[in-house]
Amino acid sequence: MTQMKRGPQKRGKVYGIGLGPGDPELMTLKAARLIREAAVIAYPTLAGGASFARSIAADFITDGTREIAMDVPMTVARGPAQAAYDQGASEMATLLDSGQDVVVLCEGDPFFYGSFMYLFARLKSAYDVEIVPGVTSVTACAAVAKLPLVARNEVMTVLPAPLLVGTQNRQNADACHTDILHNADTIIVMKLGRHFAAVRALIEAAGLTENSVYIERATGADEIVKPLKDAPETAPYFSMILIVKGADPWL
Repeated sequence: MTQMKRGPQKRGKVYGIGLGPGDPELMTLKAARLIREAAVIAYPTLAGGASFARSIAADFITDGTREIAMDVPMTVARGPAQAAYDQGASEMATLLDSGQDVVVLCEGDPFFYGSFMYLFARLKSAYDVEIVPGVTSVTACAAVAKLPLVARNEVMTVLPAPLLVGTQNRQNADACHTDILHNADTIIVMKLGRHFAAVRALIEAAGLTENSVYIERATGADEIVKPLKDAPETAPYFSMILIVKGADPWL
């Protein structure tokens, strides 16, 4: 009796799923379907705690789904986070090599400051990867603030707060702040957290406080939307300031 040779094992596929800013109803239909159908999901956690990404998708995760939780430390040092992504990618690779697909959950959009991009860099050369885009925090904040961001030929700049505050340590810092805050029609300052007070002071010094809106946890149950002058004294990581100058009347 002649034995038939088996072909090589078909590898599984990676899906990077954008979940949107927090409200599960802002997930795309495709994202919801893929999560419901997933046999394996992966997601980041913070310091061993609950996962924000998983909490958004919780109602779509079915019983029996295998879960890969990656504990990603939020530290200035790059090493600990890179080690967490290395470990997560390795665990995924084992399952992918066995033919299983893996759905990776990412709040917001996978390629807009998304944690998924670090896994993508590790897996893209060996596996088929599909990206499912999501509503970004920027567009969600504009929506809840009811604030159009840019029109026609206006320019928008997105700045992580650590970068803006970090210019204080550079030569000619005051000129650098002036350039950053004055050269764009709209400025988005993200990832406020412990940098909030310093960012707030820079915006005040630039004379832009009246053009600024503070948004915290957009689309979530504990959402806060206030003019920057009325904002709380402290801000979480998931907060943002929209500075919209409105130079173009859009008419």
